[in-house]
Amino acid sequence: MSNPSRVHTNANRDHKRAQFLGSGRPGGTGKKVLLGLILAAVVAGGYYLRANATGQATPAKPIAASPGPASVRIPIAEIDSGKAKFFDYKTAGDKVVRFFVMKSSDGVYRAALDTCDVCYQAKMGYSQSGDEMVCRKCSRRFPSAKINEVSGGCNPVGIPRTIAGGHLVIAANDLEAGQSFF
Repeated sequence: MSNPSRVHTNANRDHKRAQFLGSGRPGGTGKKVLLGLILAAVVAGGYYLRANATGQATPAKPIAASPGPASVRIPIAEIDSGKAKFFDYKTAGDKVVRFFVMKSSDGVYRAALDTCDVCYQAKMGYSQSGDEMVCRKCSRRFPSAKINEVSGGCNPVGIPRTIAGGHLVIAANDLEAGQSFF
């Protein structure tokens, strides 16, 4: 004959196992965990897609700017598309100053630090959405044609630049002066 207490113990184990795996009663723990994971994946995926659609995703790693004796020279052909191109400049004190250059909608070549007077402490910079640069901290939008024209507040900090020999030229001193933002 079988031991009644042993039969009862096996039945309890089977019941608990079924509850844990979610096949016991409806809404078991396993199903709840699975549904929670699916929901988290959907929310994360939606956030990622929204961020990419609005231009708020982190841009590709910036390119190190190649300094000349007293300036940084960027070939115009690399920035003719209207898309902002981000660069890192390493100062004499080994600090990285991040900046971007672009050809704006009015055909002018522009340059600015990847920061502003207001949000610089967050060190989030800008992203591009169409013809506008968008502050990653406060989401304010700035038309490309206003870069180097409007200053202060959350506008990108403009950098003086010239065009010479098929290059956009930025004085190293102007980039060194921007290191306090970084």
